[in-house]
Amino acid sequence: MGVQFGSFNAICETAALVICPLVGTDQGIEPTCYSRNVDVGGTLIFQPSTCFVHIVAIIMTAIMILHIRSKYTAVGRKEIVMFFWLYAVIELLAMFLDSGVIPTANVSYPWFAAVYTGLVAAAYCCLLINGFVGFQFAEDGTPLSLWFLRISCLVIWGVSFFIAIATFKQFAGFKYSKPIALWIVYILWPLICTVIYVVSQLILVFRTLDDRWPIGDIVFGTAFFTIAQVLLFAFSVTICDAIKHYIDGLFFFTLCILLSVMMVYKYWDSITREDLEFSVGSKAAVWEVKDPLLSGAGPGTDFEEDTASNYHGGAPASLVGGVSGQQLYQKPGYGARAYPPSSDRY
Repeated sequence: MGVQFGSFNAICETAALVICPLVGTDQGIEPTCYSRNVDVGGTLIFQPSTCFVHIVAIIMTAIMILHIRSKYTAVGRKEIVMFFWLYAVIELLAMFLDSGVIPTANVSYPWFAAVYTGLVAAAYCCLLINGFVGFQFAEDGTPLSLWFLRISCLVIWGVSFFIAIATFKQFAGFKYSKPIALWIVYILWPLICTVIYVVSQLILVFRTLDDRWPIGDIVFGTAFFTIAQVLLFAFSVTICDAIKHYIDGLFFFTLCILLSVMMVYKYWDSITREDLEFSVGSKAAVWEVKDPLLSGAGPGTDFEEDTASNYHGGAPASLVGGVSGQQLYQKPGYGARAYPPSSDRY
């Protein structure tokens, strides 16, 4: 039986998703084949291989966040870092939900699952909005850009959280036997956001950038995302039976999603540049003293003519190494703009 709109029956019979114990029936939907568990100190840990990928994903996300924060003047730095923070929280929460550290029979499980559902929807919303940062509809790093992103993600999280918990608890007209709204939020919304993001970035590269290499990052990221969906929803049972229940499709799904997120970072890194003079960790500028009073030169000392004088139309000394006292900031594909060196854009 194929995937049906608004139904988790076929999906949950194939893949052990976080929400599967809470939809379909009062006992949830049990997958046909799932990864075997391990006993650690008298505690059963489910999906151990997938939990290992979650830990690796958290570590890799921390490294990417540190690299993004080090690019002090890069375009959209604060906007894109929010996406990776959301992804890190999702992976941390998924590790506890997939492993059974928070048991499915516990009264708190539906609430954590609803929070997880909201975070997933908010992360894809964040990715979607980041796809339009490069078009400069609003100046990146400004309160308008940042608060629009934060409020949008918060609204999406709130709506998704309400739909999820209302479906799990069956109130406000929602039922776990017919989770159409939850299906849209959990299955359809990520696909829509991903398609729009990919198309917008292709337009950005072709219309505004001279370099075509970032297209490779987009292609690889899209390929990993597509493979993740196919392995989870089409071949999870086949993989599970073939490897004798050691791993299932959820393992490869989590791994491929991590690789696609890493491609998002690689793509953003390839299309952004930073001003090395103001970047974090750059070497300190070496200044040469020209003032005779500061250089300790005595009376009668001969000095060479100042070639930077503005006499006879020469460039004013204030323009040497700067742009009228301002730092020229070049955004790839968007032209150059001047910002005061003392201003803290990020």
